[in-house]
Amino acid sequence: MNFASDNGGPVPQAVLDAMARANEGYAMAYGSDPLSGAVADRIRTLFEAPDAAVYLVATGTAANSLALATLGQPWQTVFCSRLAHIHEDECNAPEFYSGGAKLTLVGDGDRMTPEALRAAIAGEETRGVHGPQRGPVSITNVTERGNVYSLDEMRALIAVAQEYDLPVHLDGARFANACVALGATPAEMSWKIGVDVAVFGGTKNGLMGVEAVVIFDPARHGAGTADWEFELRRKRAAHLFSKHRYLAAQMDAYLTDDLWRDLATRANASGARLRAGLEAQGVTIENDTTANMLFVSMPRGVHKAVQAKGAIYHCWGDLENGPDDEAVTGRLVCDWSMREDAIDRFVTTVAEAMAEA
Repeated sequence: MNFASDNGGPVPQAVLDAMARANEGYAMAYGSDPLSGAVADRIRTLFEAPDAAVYLVATGTAANSLALATLGQPWQTVFCSRLAHIHEDECNAPEFYSGGAKLTLVGDGDRMTPEALRAAIAGEETRGVHGPQRGPVSITNVTERGNVYSLDEMRALIAVAQEYDLPVHLDGARFANACVALGATPAEMSWKIGVDVAVFGGTKNGLMGVEAVVIFDPARHGAGTADWEFELRRKRAAHLFSKHRYLAAQMDAYLTDDLWRDLATRANASGARLRAGLEAQGVTIENDTTANMLFVSMPRGVHKAVQAKGAIYHCWGDLENGPDDEAVTGRLVCDWSMREDAIDRFVTTVAEAMAEA
């Protein structure tokens, strides 16, 4: 009953097998090997973007931070939701890698609205040289609170960014989960609605550690071209792997037979099963749209009883101090390997704890 995070689960055997095959003999370093080139071409095909520049890095933080640094300037600000991963969970890495660009937080929750985004953008570049200049807009799908932006909601945000000629970055740590939830193709959830740079995440969807940064129109951004600038930033930031083939091997397996979609489909189905089971017990689900992540409200005493019986997940609040009947929020995340019997056992455990409360 481990619902702590989808980045804590195992790696599919197909990925490990691909890495073992890549381990044969010698290969050129720094992405010059044939497999790395082939993987970049496969990602272009998947995204229906033959002219896109594609780069692999090992972590989502590197993918987001280097992408935003490439899209913006140190004197600019990045517009994102108040609960965005780039704000809450990346230890100021976007600011660091961009050389000082700040973040402007939009709205109060995990999803921006066009009205709030327009107001935030309009509020900058009002002080001339003394204030930050307008920079990229960053959207996260699936959001950090488990919600999924619809394609129309994304279009509306991107339309606001385009009014001000601002580039759009898509934080896609759970890109595959969002695609499955929306029934959308990668192209439909990225450049076809105006995204300039997308992160095609793998680590939270079963890979050992690799993310693809996809720059759809390299000539649009950067002093020269965004692809060369990204390469320089990646090298300078120590994120250019010498044995790059092992990143490529993971991504190669991820793309083969649409493994990326299969893994996300499994995780989302587990999330749906978990949601249905908990709602049947009267548990309040706080996020109104879901993929593979739920935020639940349960009494403190129920959380303590469930975790005492072996359930593993994070809570937003102090479980040790306070009345047992006070509501506390818990986060439950299903990864691709989550078993149905584990979900059912968790739901039963919650039901028993609620009956005893």
